[in-house]
Amino acid sequence: MKKSVVIIGGGVAGMSAAHELIERDFDVKIYERQPYYVGGKARSVDVPNSAKPGYLPLPGEHGFRFFPGFYRHITNTMSRIPLKDQPGKYVADNLVVCSKSIQAQEGHKPVVVPAHAPHNLAELKVSLQGYVNTHDQLSAKEQELMFNKIWQICTSCYDRRMSEYERMSWWDFTEAEGKSDAYQQLFVIGLTRTLVAAQATEISAKTAGDILVQLFQLLTSQKGHADQLLNGPTNEAWLFPWRDYLLSKNVKYNHDHTAVSIDFDKKTNKITGVNFRVGTTGEIVRATGDYYLFAVPVERMYPLVKDNEDLLAAAPVIQQLGPLAKSTRWMTGLQYYLSEEIPLLDQTPGHVIYFDTPWAITTVSQLQFWPHFDIKKHGNGKVRSILSVDISDWDALGQHIKKAAKDCTKEEIKDEVWYQLSLSLNVKGEQILKPQSEILVNWYLDRDIEYMPRPKPEKDKPAFETFNEEPLLVNRVNTWGMRPSASTGVPNFYLSGDYCQCFTDCATMEGANETARRAVNAILLHSKSSFPPCEIWNLHESSDLKIFRYIDRKRFFRGEPWKNQAPWMYKLMNGVMNFLDWIFHIRG
Repeated sequence: MKKSVVIIGGGVAGMSAAHELIERDFDVKIYERQPYYVGGKARSVDVPNSAKPGYLPLPGEHGFRFFPGFYRHITNTMSRIPLKDQPGKYVADNLVVCSKSIQAQEGHKPVVVPAHAPHNLAELKVSLQGYVNTHDQLSAKEQELMFNKIWQICTSCYDRRMSEYERMSWWDFTEAEGKSDAYQQLFVIGLTRTLVAAQATEISAKTAGDILVQLFQLLTSQKGHADQLLNGPTNEAWLFPWRDYLLSKNVKYNHDHTAVSIDFDKKTNKITGVNFRVGTTGEIVRATGDYYLFAVPVERMYPLVKDNEDLLAAAPVIQQLGPLAKSTRWMTGLQYYLSEEIPLLDQTPGHVIYFDTPWAITTVSQLQFWPHFDIKKHGNGKVRSILSVDISDWDALGQHIKKAAKDCTKEEIKDEVWYQLSLSLNVKGEQILKPQSEILVNWYLDRDIEYMPRPKPEKDKPAFETFNEEPLLVNRVNTWGMRPSASTGVPNFYLSGDYCQCFTDCATMEGANETARRAVNAILLHSKSSFPPCEIWNLHESSDLKIFRYIDRKRFFRGEPWKNQAPWMYKLMNGVMNFLDWIFHIRG
């Protein structure tokens, strides 16, 4: 008889777990609080009230989806999701490589650079020009410090990263205090704003450093690519085909179900059921199964367990969820629907990083990646470009409105973001981004940003409070030990989500998928299943630097600090290679 698994949460973690379980002959039921959409924070939506008669709704994104080249777990799953209307094709075939990126900064002309290692002399010149334009603001000492810090991360052993760098912030590791604004913005803060809703003073050097190593390897390798985007709105290109595949394999999807409590039997040391509130009626229903896999974010998981003393005692790994649930920040999407293309943005296939915007803005011009999406059939037929924005700092003061994003109305957020973009793009007399009045057809701020009137007026505060229904986990300094494993100690109780311990160690779709695989493997082990476990990959690091990490590991276990040194054999081999290069150059 098949074993049954109740999955609480239908986001990337829950769907990933269902995918692996259903292919291993388990009976799977998903309970998801969203009434219609799947994929959690990854989903896109139809923009409410955006369609004129005879047209389809405009596509809205929670935040544009991008897939860095070091992702392996989520892209492996995508390679196993068939596209029904394209026989022999899979969702992974909907990924498009970003070939370039734009670096924008107030007072400096935007610079277009390849998003990969240069393939020829022309690309090398462009990369060098981007480097010169960006780094001529740094002193020689700061440039040297920047490269030394990159080298230190790349050549530090894993034990040192976990023991030392997990206990210090990225800000402290990079020695940012007292350095120039350019060093802080371009290198220290610029890295974290491209990753997650993290601040350099909060995120651990271990987490930021690990991701930096991955990105640095991709940008210097002829084989890799820095990142990819989907070739259409997230639902159509990925999540709906995924949902359809799971349903075709008899996964039972229960929408509009919000978990409210867990039944735990102290005598048997097992969960006996989970109770859900059905959104349409308010009715409480109970789900039962052999195993229970909770794939909800930490800020939703904690309220489910915080008052269940017996469960907390039986599963010590969840006892630190309280402080971990507070370790979140906001990162939310805003889309502008424009009546004309913006030449620089619409003709450069990649991301735009705005290094010094107070609200930590990044953008993508979506339609250049959506070749088969007919935008003329959406909205009112006048949209020709979609500028998708991620806002990652909701606490910093704006440049025009002089308020934090959390204290702004939706209209104010729309105007302030446009103002910040204009300052970074319209420089040296060139107008790349026109005024809203000339090109803005419509706009949409993700619906997870909600407003509630304050019960009582408060001095120097707006008349409303702002909430984010789906914040992101931040890997703050020394929080690894708070994060639970997939197994809890209760034999039928398992966890997945990007807050759980995993190799990816970052709030990402990749981390959600990896932890789902870990939970499934634990269930397979307990159930004595004959099916093979899910594949799990560690982060890849260049073997060229393995000897440096080996030497540092020896130093670490002797209690010695990291030291910038090269072994004599490496120096000898490097000298030989330089000599051979010189010989071939002379002969050429």
